[in-house]
Amino acid sequence: EIVLFIVNSGCSKHMTGNLKLLINFVEKFLGMVKFGNDQIAPILGYGDLIQRAVTIKWVYYVEGLNHNLFSVGQFYDADLEVAFRKSTCFIRDLKGNDLLTGSRGTDLYSISLQSTNSPNPICLMAKATSSQAWLWNHRLSHLNFDTINLLSKNDIVIGLPKLKFVRSHFKTLFLPIQFA
Repeated sequence: EIVLFIVNSGCSKHMTGNLKLLINFVEKFLGMVKFGNDQIAPILGYGDLIQRAVTIKWVYYVEGLNHNLFSVGQFYDADLEVAFRKSTCFIRDLKGNDLLTGSRGTDLYSISLQSTNSPNPICLMAKATSSQAWLWNHRLSHLNFDTINLLSKNDIVIGLPKLKFVRSHFKTLFLPIQFA
């Protein structure tokens, strides 16, 4: 199961409404959270979230929370760097190693995590729209699409989204027409 976390500079702590994501859970009432719509929800404890070799400590369990949130401030407090680019975000240690990588959709940066209780790891890669594919083809000096996919898959180009680039059969060409 893929679990989405929104990278949020407005929340003070990492939060989830899904207790199944947390290990080493400590059940303890820690107060209330007030959301932007003035709704209030209780913080019923905290636990750790494990993603591959990365352990994210002190993730609050907030009853009724519909979206998982990563706190930019909590990452900073843990001596981690949070870097935002036009279409990507990175959580890095002080040596510059990427611990988590996310992408920008609309106006939100999010990080997709593999749930630890999922028996089989899966890989999902979205397909680029035709206009995105041709835009990156032009930006990368008309590289073929197999090479662009390799660059995307291996995170070689900063800002290149993790998408499957497929050559569309029709490319709009504007050719000057000369009338005699």
